[in-house]
Amino acid sequence: MGNRLLVLVRHGESEWNKQNLFTGRRDVGLTDKGVAEARAAGRRLRAQGFRFDVAFTSALVRAQHSLDLMLEEIGQKNLDVIRDKALNERDYGDLSGLNKDDARAKWGDDQVKLWRRSYDVAPPGGESLKDTAARVLPYYREKILPRVIAGDNVIVAAHGNSLRALIMQLENLSPTEVVAREIATGVPLIYRLNADASVAEKQELVV
Repeated sequence: MGNRLLVLVRHGESEWNKQNLFTGRRDVGLTDKGVAEARAAGRRLRAQGFRFDVAFTSALVRAQHSLDLMLEEIGQKNLDVIRDKALNERDYGDLSGLNKDDARAKWGDDQVKLWRRSYDVAPPGGESLKDTAARVLPYYREKILPRVIAGDNVIVAAHGNSLRALIMQLENLSPTEVVAREIATGVPLIYRLNADASVAEKQELVV
């Protein structure tokens, strides 16, 4: 049945990450650093001998570009790539496009922290992490997990919060644990699954 391999990678640094802006579903590109992070992730995967049967990514260009760069470094530019908005970043609603410091000045540090780091409190017009998980996890169970369990090597390039939702499921994290989980840009997270979809082994490919 193969290795039942699942690799999760957050996109490289985006233009709005660099500017400390709430990004969410806004479609912004990578910085030069973000391009370098994605290429470095691809090189680390290649150095470990990883090859993939299918790739999944979001409908947003920063994740798609990061995936393209990784696959180029691995030598799999023609890999089958499935793009779906179910893997998009959390929608920050009225916070989208705002500088995080400006948002704290407007609403107060405690309120902005609650919107950013609670599990089930959504910013105005946006999604909570719970809302994000409600669209990410069914897609994972229906589209991604069956490929992994069948023995395919699968890579997913997505976003901090869509990946948090997946990691919550994979690692059986509580809502409190998952909101505290930091996911670095351009760092592959390697999971090998058991036949029952539980995690047999986890590895982080840091520099």
